[in-house]
Amino acid sequence: MGSEFKDLFGDWEPSGDNSPFNGDAPSEEIENRLPRDLQEKEVKVVGVFEHTAIGDNSSAQTFVLVQDVNNRQVFIFIGRYEAFAISMALEGDTPERPMTHDLFQIILNRIGARIERVIIDDIWENTFYAKLFITQGNKQYEVDCRPSDAIALAIRSKAPIMMAEAVIAASHQEI
Repeated sequence: MGSEFKDLFGDWEPSGDNSPFNGDAPSEEIENRLPRDLQEKEVKVVGVFEHTAIGDNSSAQTFVLVQDVNNRQVFIFIGRYEAFAISMALEGDTPERPMTHDLFQIILNRIGARIERVIIDDIWENTFYAKLFITQGNKQYEVDCRPSDAIALAIRSKAPIMMAEAVIAASHQEI
């Protein structure tokens, strides 16, 4: 692999005025998108569930169910470990030793940061996308993440879970 890269690019290295890094790490993420009006709606986690289709011998699918104030429900399929993490947070269970989401929350607390809110802001080919909004002092950070991680962290930090109206409209199920 290394020789193939060298064959294609020679001794090229990202440096000089044409590089966005100018030899140093970027101070902020380079963002080319224009801000969008997401018409954010708060959603609540109804629960975490497992579903196996009748006659299907494959493994069960795990999902988190969220619902807005208009009773529109959205199923977000997630992994088993993430489902366990969300369930523990919903039930208020604390493990003897911190799991990953607990550890992240501990670190945020120790550095004086907090999760202000999370938003599930996009869906593409049945994959949901989310962001954490973290505040530390007078600085605010926006971090891309998986919706399952965003939900697990939001529950632990008691932060609101938001969803873009377009995502709700594209993926909600009638009850």
